[in-house]
Amino acid sequence: MREGSLEAPTRHPLDWEHPDFADPEKLDAELRRVFDICHGCRRCFNLCDSFPRLFDLIDGSPTGELDEVKSADFKPVVDACTLCDMCFMTKCPYVPPHAFNLDFPHLMLRYRAAELKRGEVGFADRQLTETDRNGKLAGLAAPLANWASRTDNGLTRPLLEKVAGVDREAALPKFHGRTFLARARAGEPAVAADAPAYGRKAALYATCFVNYNNPAIGEAARAVLAKNGVATEVVYPRCCGMPQLEHGDIARVADNARAVARALKPLIDEGRDIVALTPSCALMLKFEWPLILPHDPDVKRLSAATFDISEYIVDIARKEGLAPGMAPLRGGVALHLACHARAQNMGAKGAEMLRLIPEASVAVIERCSGHGGAWGVKKGNFETALKVGKPAARQAAKSGKAFLASECPLAGVHLQQGIDRLEGEKAAIELVSHPVLLMARAYGLA
Repeated sequence: MREGSLEAPTRHPLDWEHPDFADPEKLDAELRRVFDICHGCRRCFNLCDSFPRLFDLIDGSPTGELDEVKSADFKPVVDACTLCDMCFMTKCPYVPPHAFNLDFPHLMLRYRAAELKRGEVGFADRQLTETDRNGKLAGLAAPLANWASRTDNGLTRPLLEKVAGVDREAALPKFHGRTFLARARAGEPAVAADAPAYGRKAALYATCFVNYNNPAIGEAARAVLAKNGVATEVVYPRCCGMPQLEHGDIARVADNARAVARALKPLIDEGRDIVALTPSCALMLKFEWPLILPHDPDVKRLSAATFDISEYIVDIARKEGLAPGMAPLRGGVALHLACHARAQNMGAKGAEMLRLIPEASVAVIERCSGHGGAWGVKKGNFETALKVGKPAARQAAKSGKAFLASECPLAGVHLQQGIDRLEGEKAAIELVSHPVLLMARAYGLA
């Protein structure tokens, strides 16, 4: 049998509706099969905390083998997985089409789906993932919500830690009273008719984060596209379901996928490209949804029509060319390549986009930030998340660049917290929540 990683990895659809998917005995057998292969390989020891936890369990057993590890002790291994997909995409030599057929992240997802079915996902954890509801409610009193979420708020953060399990030192996203969708309805920016890409049409999938937490990313993307001749419409039927996927609620994700795919179908019919504004959502639309609903024609069509925002701007540059008028950004950029951008298997599009700016100096950081969505802000996880992200934070701090950006805004904030904890003198570096904001700045649009 030859080693894997000689061919492109193949991802199989999730058979999540089959009775065997959550069957305890069959799930345990598959966990032991995969964990034993991981034990014999160990290439992923430095990716996240799942693998050190697994290897410590095995090494601490009486025989030093998996057969002496109790199945009940697997949970911390599963809990440490952030579903970043980096083991599957970049490290594992045994992913399909190899005969071992390993898909570690989807096995962790299967475990969580079984937990959910048994009612073992806590109430507070489930409420944290209700991004649409939480965003709407917090937006009604955004100044109060943002005051309460500040890490230096000694009144509310200990309470939030006790009630919701959110670490009091973890930075949380801010909320806006006026969503990106509401701002977009006020009017579209003037589309440059003399731009090389004039005639393109796109629908910007706002994403819950940009819609409720950081509308500036959406406004910058829309302005850059208008400068390049692209007419845009902003849409947000509902969340992509990534927060629910983290808890194994695959049925909920499937419902969201069907609803969003139906809502965006008329826009695809009229010739619009679909552009997602954060990499997690682009990954869901392009890859995860088709694996969950492999026979849904609307989901398949949406997958084929979807671009990540960085990918889309690079596509314009390659096919039509960008509109002139960008000025250099002095000091250069340390760009963190988010795991969910890398998992889209499209190349380093964020770096390619920034290098389109005149005299661009880009230092690429390809290490995980450690954040992992809602996982990284939980008490018991936050310190681990900082530990996992420390090499990336150190790389950014030592880059000598003026700006730090990540295609994942949450990862960028987490890296900034990691930089703040580094010992010794650190050069000042400005955190920018998405590289498209730097492109807008280069055009004089921000």
